[in-house]
Amino acid sequence: MSKPFDGTAPPESNPEIDKRRKLWRNIFLFNLCASLLLVGIFWLPAKLVDLDGFLNSPSVNLPEEGQMAKKPEEKAEPAPKPVTNLITTHVTTVNASSEKDYVYFDFSSGKPVRILDTSSLEWDLAFRRGKVISNGGASTRLGEAGLLDLGEVEFDTVAEVPMENYVQDIAASTETENPVLLKWYNYNYFTHKLTAKKNIYALRTANGKFAKFQFLSFYCDNKEAGCVKIRYVYQDNGSSSFVRAGGTLSDTTPPEPATSF
Repeated sequence: MSKPFDGTAPPESNPEIDKRRKLWRNIFLFNLCASLLLVGIFWLPAKLVDLDGFLNSPSVNLPEEGQMAKKPEEKAEPAPKPVTNLITTHVTTVNASSEKDYVYFDFSSGKPVRILDTSSLEWDLAFRRGKVISNGGASTRLGEAGLLDLGEVEFDTVAEVPMENYVQDIAASTETENPVLLKWYNYNYFTHKLTAKKNIYALRTANGKFAKFQFLSFYCDNKEAGCVKIRYVYQDNGSSSFVRAGGTLSDTTPPEPATSF
C-alpha cells in the first residue's frame, strides 16, 4: 500500500553538490582516457613487436610422441659464382647525421669533399640522413650522374653495369630527389629503425665514369642515425666493367677495412 501524500514537496537539488558530482565524473573520465592512452603508447607497441617477431619466425611442426621429425627435402639452387678477378671493393662510412646539410661524396677519391658550388664535378652523391641525391639532372647544371637499381643480387656477381638509361635527379615539390634512391631502406614502424635493403645500385658518376655500390647500414657507433655505410667498386678508366684488365685470376678480392669520415 502506497504512502499517503503528506503535503511536503521533494527536496530541491543543490547546485553546489551537482557541480561537485560533475567535476568528479569528468576527473574519472579524464583518468580513464589517460590510462588508455598510456597503454596504447607503451604497452601496445611492445606487444606488436613481439607479435611481428612471432609472425615472421619460421613455423615449427612438432612430431607426434615416439616419432622423429622429418626434415623436408629442399632442392638447393646453385648459388651464382662470383667473379674472382674484380677490381678492389672499398667500404666506407659517411657521417651524414646533420638534418639540414648535405655531405658530398666523391667516388674517385673515396672521400667526402667540401663543395662551394654544387654545379662542380667534384662530387657524385650527396647524403643527408636517409636522403641521397646525385650530381645530375635537377640537382646540378653540369653533372652527368645517374643511378640504376640492379635489384637484390650478389655484389660480386655484378661484373659490369649498363652504359645507358641512368635515372637522374628530378625536381620534387620542395627539393630535388632521385627516384631510384627514395626507398633504399626498409622502415620498421614498430621500432622506428631503418634497415638497408640488399639491392645493388649502378652509378654513372658526375664525369661519366661508372661504379656499383650497396648500402650496408645507417647507424653510427653511438647508435645515432645518419652514418651511411656503403661498399663500392669504382672504375676509373671509363669502362662499365669491373673486371681487372689483364689481371690474373685470384680469390674474391677482400674489402678494405671500413673508414669513417
